[in-house]
Amino acid sequence: MRIFLTGATGFIGSAIIPELLAAGHQVLGLTRSEKGARALRDAGAEPHLGNLEDLESLRSGAARADGVIHTAFDHDFSNFVANCEKDRLAIEALGSSLKGSDRPLIITSGTGAGSTAPGLPATEDVFNAEYPNPRIASELAGAALLEAGVNVSVVRLPQVHDTVKQGLVTYLVDLARRKGVSAYVGDGSHRWSAAPVRDVARLYRLALERRAAGARYHAVAEEGVPTRAIAEALGRGLNVPVASVPPEEAGGHFEWLGAFAGMDMSASSAWTRAQLGWYPTGPGLIADLEAMRHHEVAH
Repeated sequence: MRIFLTGATGFIGSAIIPELLAAGHQVLGLTRSEKGARALRDAGAEPHLGNLEDLESLRSGAARADGVIHTAFDHDFSNFVANCEKDRLAIEALGSSLKGSDRPLIITSGTGAGSTAPGLPATEDVFNAEYPNPRIASELAGAALLEAGVNVSVVRLPQVHDTVKQGLVTYLVDLARRKGVSAYVGDGSHRWSAAPVRDVARLYRLALERRAAGARYHAVAEEGVPTRAIAEALGRGLNVPVASVPPEEAGGHFEWLGAFAGMDMSASSAWTRAQLGWYPTGPGLIADLEAMRHHEVAH
């Protein structure tokens, strides 16, 4: 299959390319720059110039493909609500080129959309449209396309990691470096689910090949890592003290991360594993944090 991949030069997208190529697929990768185009050619993919704001570039890329994997997202969290709306419009544009066919569209969301109550792991059979995270706009857009006959499925992400990047934990690294302390909220018992980036890339491929319209998959290797354990690993790596922050002070200490720092974001992937035969083999989040060379990580 010829796959149109958005976010092709990003953290997850760049791991998906070799996964798709090794399985015999071709990759048409979205990029906004000539530098990105060169990187895609070097990786064995064909570049497609455009960006998330250029909806016509998304429509034309999808029209040229047998399937679409959408991983691109603007991670400027100071503008998070606007960026979630941008993602909704991008999903609508991609889907408009796939209507009337069975060509699969894999979109991306967060595991929180499958959460029903604090402290309970999110599950694939749940879509909580009231979940307090604007990213649910992505799944609402996918649901509307599904109703319109587009073959849409969703990959929900936890904290995706290697030894350089770790989802929201990457921002905790920067915060601990700036403030001289690695902090967690309360007793640090709330948990964040996680998965190694290469295992996540494999899941995207498996979801694409399964072509199961309406399916929701959780790219979760670890159901939940306690935030205190995360903070302690960062404290060791950065050689800074570790401290608890009272919940009422989380917003002041964690800044925009305060909206996430005290949340339990645990999630199950039992259904995903059974459906796709997906069994993660990479290192755990703490192992990757322990293996980081903090002095070499850009900040």
